[in-house]
Formats: sequence, C-alpha cells, structure tokens
Amino acid sequence: MSWLRALKDTARSGMTVTRTPLEPLVALRAAVGLAIVIGAGLTLLGPGAAASSAFGAFMAAIATFQQSWRPRPALALASGLTLAVSTFVGYLVGASQTGLFLLLLALWAFVAGLLWAAGPTAGIIASGNVAIMLVTVTLPTSVPQAAGHAAMIAAGGVVQALLIVLFPVRRWGAHRDALADALAAEADYARRLRHDPVAPFDPQPLMKARAAATVTVRQARRRPAELHGARGLAERIRPVLASLADPAVGAPAEGPARDRVRELLAAAAVVLDRAARAIRQGEPVRPPAPELAVLKAPDLPELLEGAPLRAARRLAALLDDVLETAEPGSGRTADPGEAMLRPTLPRMVPHVLKAVRAELRPGSPVLRHAVRVTVVACAGYLIGGALPFGHGYWAPMASVMVMRPDFSQTWSRAVARFGGTLVGVGVATAIVQVAQPGMYLSGFLAVVSAGLMYVLMRTGYAVAQTFVSAYVVFLLGMGGVRWDQTVPDRIALTLVGGILAMVGYALYPAWETPRLRTRLADWLAAVGRYAAAVLGQYADPAGARRADVREALLETRDARIAWQEALDRAEGEPVRHRGLSRAAADGAGDAVAALGRNAMLLEAHLPDRAHAPVPGAAELAEALRAATEAGARAVRERRVPEWDGVRILLADWNAPESGVLRGAAEQLLDSLDEVAEALRP
Repeated sequence: MSWLRALKDTARSGMTVTRTPLEPLVALRAAVGLAIVIGAGLTLLGPGAAASSAFGAFMAAIATFQQSWRPRPALALASGLTLAVSTFVGYLVGASQTGLFLLLLALWAFVAGLLWAAGPTAGIIASGNVAIMLVTVTLPTSVPQAAGHAAMIAAGGVVQALLIVLFPVRRWGAHRDALADALAAEADYARRLRHDPVAPFDPQPLMKARAAATVTVRQARRRPAELHGARGLAERIRPVLASLADPAVGAPAEGPARDRVRELLAAAAVVLDRAARAIRQGEPVRPPAPELAVLKAPDLPELLEGAPLRAARRLAALLDDVLETAEPGSGRTADPGEAMLRPTLPRMVPHVLKAVRAELRPGSPVLRHAVRVTVVACAGYLIGGALPFGHGYWAPMASVMVMRPDFSQTWSRAVARFGGTLVGVGVATAIVQVAQPGMYLSGFLAVVSAGLMYVLMRTGYAVAQTFVSAYVVFLLGMGGVRWDQTVPDRIALTLVGGILAMVGYALYPAWETPRLRTRLADWLAAVGRYAAAVLGQYADPAGARRADVREALLETRDARIAWQEALDRAEGEPVRHRGLSRAAADGAGDAVAALGRNAMLLEAHLPDRAHAPVPGAAELAEALRAATEAGARAVRERRVPEWDGVRILLADWNAPESGVLRGAAEQLLDSLDEVAEALRP
C-alpha cells in the first residue's frame, strides 16, 4: 500500500463513527462522581483544587470504561492513586529544574510505553499518568500545595470507586454478555453449518468468554451460579456441531440423513439462543419444546447411525446441561479453588515485570513504542515551551495520548484528535461567548461534556475527543481563564502534538508486515501440537492427559488471534509485503485453519479411557509434530515447507483396523499440502 493511500485510509478510520450499544446509566454514574468532586472542590477549596480533583475523577472514570475483566472499583483506585503519585513527583522534580523534569518525563514516558506489554488497560492508564504529570506540574506553587493537589486527585479516584460499589449498574453485566455472546456465536455456527458443512468458526467469542470467566478470589465467591459451567459446555459443543455436519465423519452430503442433520442443527441453534438470552438477562430459561423433542430423539426416523448418531446424542446431552446451567439459581456458586483465578492488582506486579522484561529485546514492537513515546514526549515538551503560546504542555500531551504500538491506531487517532479538538473547541467557544458562564455554570458545563464523552466513548475516538476538548475549555473557564487565551493555543499545539506522533512513527516504525511469516509459523506450529495432542489420546486413551488437548487448543487460538490481528494491522501499512503477499497470506491462513478444523473433528470423537489404543496413532502424532515444527522453521526462513515424514508414514501404513484414523491423517496431510502450495512462489 502506498503512503498516500495509507494516510487516506487511516484518516477515514479515525473519523469514523460506529454504532455501538450505549451504557447511559454507567456514564451518568461517572458524571455524577465528577460533579461531586468538582462541586466539593469549588465550594470548599476554590477552582484550582476543583480542577485538580476533576483530573483524578475524570481519568479514573475513563479507566473503568476500558476492556478489562477486573473489578471496576480496583481500576478507579489504581488510576487515581497512580495519577496522584505522578502529580506530586512531577512537581517536586519540575519545580527545581527544567532539565531534571525532562529526565523524569523521559523515564515516565518510557515506562508507560513498556507497560503496553501488560495489556491495553495498563498502557492507557500509564499514558494518562504521563499526561497528568505534564498538566498539573504547572498548577501548584509550593510543596504543600502539590501534596494537596495530589490528595485531591486521589480523592477523585476514590469517589468514583465508591460510587461503583454503592450504585452498581447491571452487576456482572459484562461477564453475562461475554458468555451469552459465546453461546449466540455457536447458535449462528449451527445455522451456517446447515448450508455449509465446513463453515468456519471464529473462536474470538469463546476466548472472550474464557477471559471473562477468569476472576479474582473475591469475584469467584460472589459470581452467579449460571455464569459457572456454561462456558465449558460451549467449548465442548463446538467440535460436536462440526463433526455432526461434516460429510467426512457425519451424514452424507445429500439425502434423508443430511436433512435430519439440518433439523438437529436448527434445533440446537434455537436452544443455544434461548440459553444465551436467559444468561444475558438473568431470567429463567424458556426451553423450546419442539426443538428439544427433535434433539432427544435424533434417531427418529431411523436415518442416522454410527458416528453421526453418536454425535447427535452427545449434542443433546450437552444442550441439556447448558439449559440446566443457564437457569438462575439452579446451580452452585463456583468454589474459589475450582475457578480460573486472576491475581489481585498487587500480585500482578511480578507478572507485569516479567512481561516487560520479555519485551526488552531488539526488534520488540513494545520496546520501539517506548523509545518512540519517550523521544516524542521530550521533543514535544521542548517545542511547546519554545512556541509563543501558553499551555505548551498540550503538544506532548496530545502526542502521548494518541501514540500506540501500531501504525494504524497512531495515525488514525492523531487525525481524530485534531478533528475532534477543532469541533469541540469551536462549539465550546461559541457557548462561552453566548452564555458568559461563571464559575459554577462552567463547572456544570464541564460535567455535561464529560458525561456525553462517557456515553459516546465507544462510538469513535473523534467523537470522544470532541467532548473532551469542550470539557477542557469549560474546566479552564471555571478558573477564570478566557476562551481567547486557550482556544488558539489548544488547536495549534494539538496539531503540533499529532504531527510529532505521526513523524515519530514514520521515522522509527514497528511494521507488522515483516513479522507476518513469524506469526504464521507460530500458528502452524501450535496447530501441529494440538493435532499431535489429539492423536496422543487415541494412542493411549487410558494414560493420556485430557488437559494436554485443552492447553494445546488454547495455544492454537492465541496464535490464530495473533495472526489475524497482525494481518489486519499489516493491511493498512505503507510497506511492501516482503515475501508474503496478501493472496499467499490468505491462502496459507485458510489452509492452517483447515488443519486445525480436521484436528478438531478428531477431538469430537476421542475414545474413552476403556478403549484400546488405536494402532499407528502414536507414530502419526510424533510425525505430525515433527513435520509442523520443521515446517514452521521453513516458513520463518522463507522456504516452502515439506511434509515428507507424514507422507512416508502414510505410504507405509499397515494398520487396516484403524481406517478412520488413516482417513483423518490423509485430510491433515491435504491441509498441510495446501499450506505449502499457498507459500510456493
């Protein structure tokens, strides 16, 4: 993609407004917290303290809107307390010497960039700390005042946390939605299988549901019973649906048996939708009687036999368990020892340090992002101070808040921030000129602007930035700053900050395109380990660990998501494909997905522990593991992978009693050949 087209696409994506479900009550709660803090500050301590506490309450509320499964009060407290520390330390250093503050800014920006290794929520909170240091270091005039400002900022975070505890809105709503979305995705999958027996399935909803099911010890004690168990059942339903529909292991592609399979799939979709709706709303399940009758008697009329009939009966049993689990109050709350536990925030420190250390290596995109943010923030601070404007910190603050580890987000957010600033400042300025608001009315308008930002935050960065800009204008007006002292400065310095962010990425990029082969190789190797783990269950049904298959499957999903995200990011980058064109990437990705699907079909019919070992399964598992590992190395080294080991094994196969396994092995080899063909020059 050329630079011109890349710039055009990123600009368009930055200004795009998306339709998304709104959470007005959650936004109202956050706005009320901000109003309490501003009102108390204005009444008791004056506009300066009110502005400081507003920073804490405003940023703490933003932290609670991030995509995190942690308790929201903990996020608000973490944000408020770290903002307070950043404010106080920044003033202590900045009040003494500008050069020393520049070193502190570089350290804070570098650490904030590295914290993206711990996830987007940590990265966003850390970026807010850099921004707050730049802003509030200019407000206090003494150390006691700096301590007071820091205390007010921390109080803003505490107020938001208390409101979340005292006035919960749709408790466990996000966790319910994640589980319901997983069941609804499987219902959609069942419907698509009726028309396309080999339809693909995106594991993202199941992965999101698993992340939502990983809770803290305190959450595990309070979690509703219907949120425990259904996710595991959904995981087991997916391979059963695929095996029932696939003509290779299920019913024939056409005929009465296929019609019966379509009826079963349609009934399963209805049952899954009912369960999803009940879990989402926390209401009793309304079991669909006609569909349950179809599922409970899959052999009536007598059309199915063998593997399809076993899959249909297993599907009916799993769906019965789903309906029972989804019924509110029908099960027990999970014991903390049985749940997938998430460490508390203090205990997360070693995990975060480990993730950060892993990124301290040449070529790491997170390390490059940290270096880039550090240089741009320091350059923006110096340039903003040298320009003939007030509030020079706006330039580095804009840079820090728009910069992300990847190209598309950085450039699109830079464009969106400037566009949103232009609109927000313009509207707020017009209101100020017409209404001439005083201190309290300015505070009220600031709260309204923040509330609208909270409501519309997920619709697009440009929309959110529009209301943030208006919020800042009203907040500064609350302290008596005239609009003509802020509007030109903010627009000009926001433009400078956005340009610095974009230039920084252009000069020191972290392109995803050259890493596509590595991502593809990781996915191929992970799928090979998953297939080998499944075959290991056939080789030793009594002694094999069932957990091995589960762990390998989760690794496969992580690798697949990493590949897809890398592919999406690379699509918008203005660089050449460097040996892996879009067509080759699509073809190889489809082939690796087919390889994983064939392994999943084998998983759907795992033998029980009393079953005798299947001849040839152990040799096939080892050959497949070795071949995919060698193939992954070939992909990384830009060579075409070969599968001679698996091919020779199948040619010498002498176990006629394991014909089903041989047929599955041939399907696996066909998928591997498709991978090689897609990568062939």
